[in-house]
Amino acid sequence: MAIGMFDGVHLGHQQVIRQAVTDANQHEATSLCVTFDQHPATIIAPERTPNLIQSLSQRLNAIETLGVDATLLLEFDEPMSRVTAPDFMHNLYRDLGEIKSLCVGAKFAFGHNREGNVDLLKQLGQELSFTVHGLASVALNEETISSSNIRQAIKTGHFDAANQMLGREHALAGKVVRGDGRGRKLGFPTANLDVFGLCIPPNGVYAAHVLVKGQTHRAAVNIGLRPTIKDPEPRLHVEAHILDFEGDVYDEDLEITFVGKLRDEEKFESLEELKTQIAADIQKARTLFT
Repeated sequence: MAIGMFDGVHLGHQQVIRQAVTDANQHEATSLCVTFDQHPATIIAPERTPNLIQSLSQRLNAIETLGVDATLLLEFDEPMSRVTAPDFMHNLYRDLGEIKSLCVGAKFAFGHNREGNVDLLKQLGQELSFTVHGLASVALNEETISSSNIRQAIKTGHFDAANQMLGREHALAGKVVRGDGRGRKLGFPTANLDVFGLCIPPNGVYAAHVLVKGQTHRAAVNIGLRPTIKDPEPRLHVEAHILDFEGDVYDEDLEITFVGKLRDEEKFESLEELKTQIAADIQKARTLFT
């Protein structure tokens, strides 16, 4: 069994989950990944809840690719936050049956007030007859790989650094929701993503690939407050203009992988100027793909 939030399922997380798979194979047992439906801070300290690297479906898919037999998704709610560390493990042992080994990160903390750690797990392991692996952090270029460092890389637009720590391309995912139709009125219809609670790159215009309905397309993506458009309550928009594409993608899940930044967000004097710039952005985006 591997336990963790595993936001990003980065190289360090992958090491923990693969150790569980290896142990399961050796014991001729079932490999299980235990994770949570939301970040514990959402309940414990909402003001400190981080924006996540992945949507829940992305995280579960990434875990599945590592070869685990099953994933147990626990609901982290107010009652869960009050469960003591020993009770948490005893409950898992009771509900899952015999546990052969438990794999976590070396700094793993769990239970009420984060009272549980690897040392406590080893004590419980002696009591319940399971082995505990507290795996050390993975480093890249002498920097520890962590979800916090990956979030910082994404927020500052350092996609190469984020990708290296993740062991794959970072992808921003969300459901396509109805916008105000501004893009279509300008002649450049966009897919508007709901990215609430996710870590977002810096505002600007990007060349990107988008995955929708199982197909990858080229796109120009705008992230920002749309300063040219008069809005009494500006809010962040993530809009993808999919190149050479026609079709309805409302309510579809869409993933964006960023190829390169085209420019920063700007305020234009008129919608005509904005329209001219969007056309130039799309043309520039095409050059990055060839």
